Amino acid sequence: MSATRVFVARLAGCSVFDPAGDKVGKARDVVVVYRTTRAPRVVGLIVEVPGKRRVFLNIGRVTSIGSGQIITTGLINLRRFEQRGGEVRVIAELLGRKVALRDGSGDATIEDVAIEETAPGEWEVGDLFLRRPRTASPFSKGATTFATWDQVRENNAPGESQSAEQLVATYSDLLPADLASTLLDLPEGRRLEVAEELPDDRLADALEEMPEQEQVDLISQLDDERAADVLDQMEPDDAADLIAQLSTERGEALLELMEPEEADDVRFLLAYGPDTAGGLMTTEPIIVSADATVAEGLALIRRHELAPALGAAVCVTLPPYEPPTGRFLGMVHFQRMLRYPPHERLGTLLDTSLEPVKPHTSAAEVSRRLASYDLVQLPVVDEQHRLVGVVTIDDVLDYLLPDDWRSTSEDPEPVGTGTASIPTRSQTGRRTPHGPHTTSGT
Repeated sequence: MSATRVFVARLAGCSVFDPAGDKVGKARDVVVVYRTTRAPRVVGLIVEVPGKRRVFLNIGRVTSIGSGQIITTGLINLRRFEQRGGEVRVIAELLGRKVALRDGSGDATIEDVAIEETAPGEWEVGDLFLRRPRTASPFSKGATTFATWDQVRENNAPGESQSAEQLVATYSDLLPADLASTLLDLPEGRRLEVAEELPDDRLADALEEMPEQEQVDLISQLDDERAADVLDQMEPDDAADLIAQLSTERGEALLELMEPEEADDVRFLLAYGPDTAGGLMTTEPIIVSADATVAEGLALIRRHELAPALGAAVCVTLPPYEPPTGRFLGMVHFQRMLRYPPHERLGTLLDTSLEPVKPHTSAAEVSRRLASYDLVQLPVVDEQHRLVGVVTIDDVLDYLLPDDWRSTSEDPEPVGTGTASIPTRSQTGRRTPHGPHTTSGT
């Protein structure tokens, strides 16, 4: 059943289907255009299709919105979305915006926007869900209220930064790769504003998923102390890769501000070339003693914050248990642990057939070994056979794929049950003063 009134924040992330029931993507935002005497008109949705591509779906192609899903006429043009002059993205740009109530009762912040269907295929902004400023009480979040578009006016002074708190809350459930893609899709000023509001660990996750140039552009806009805090939260190999792209002066300044242990790991990795095992490895594998039990090993790999590739096995060494460790004894894969009782010692389950590599082993050789033996991580030892890190499959894939693999993909054919593409927005019967979207993919 189609809804005639939908709040945009709830719409974000809803699956988009064609009439046959095949999923074609997820809704990420709503695009509106302002009008002089009426509420803004909805012109379409931004939909994320496979390959992380953001495309435009004209609202006239939407036949149903409801029950957490969106049904289309079956035809979506897969040219990458590019925002036109006069268009406003509700989640990216309107939520968090300050307004003044025309009745003189004060200011408020837009926390959500309802869109309403006024005629078949015609939607416009309806009620605004607003939050008033906090009171003097530290526990007050401010009262909420509803208002129509004509009951408010925007009161942001030119150049005044808008609150990004609501937008950050909207992104709270996004996976790191989706968060990175969403940030890169924002206007540059808004991107920095949201980055400033994100917790250090969330921004670190997003940076790890961005192309190198975008990483550098964003970290360069942060002050040194905030940038160092974010780098502390990144995996050491990712932090090293990012610092290597900065000027020597900025990189050293950030290393001085980082936590000493984190900075030491990064400096250690920077000593190796990017096309070697040392340049690809992470210095934070799971390391245990030979006397540790299966139960202890499984508890360590069960940690929520652990990357899947690092949780695929534990490394067994002699003390000390921080890289560079004592002598490396071997690895125990998690599947092997599952086959033995909880009290079994890990020292009896070692995979001794796995030959570790040296830090200066070429990336090509590391890739060959991972592929040849169906591994997801490979230990790296120094000349004294001490464990210094592991190379994981995701690190190798990042090395092998083109630098811009996250942001480029071939333009696929339109998907859905229709037989023709949507070359312009005006072909749906809605007038538009803008030209067609240009293709930014290959």
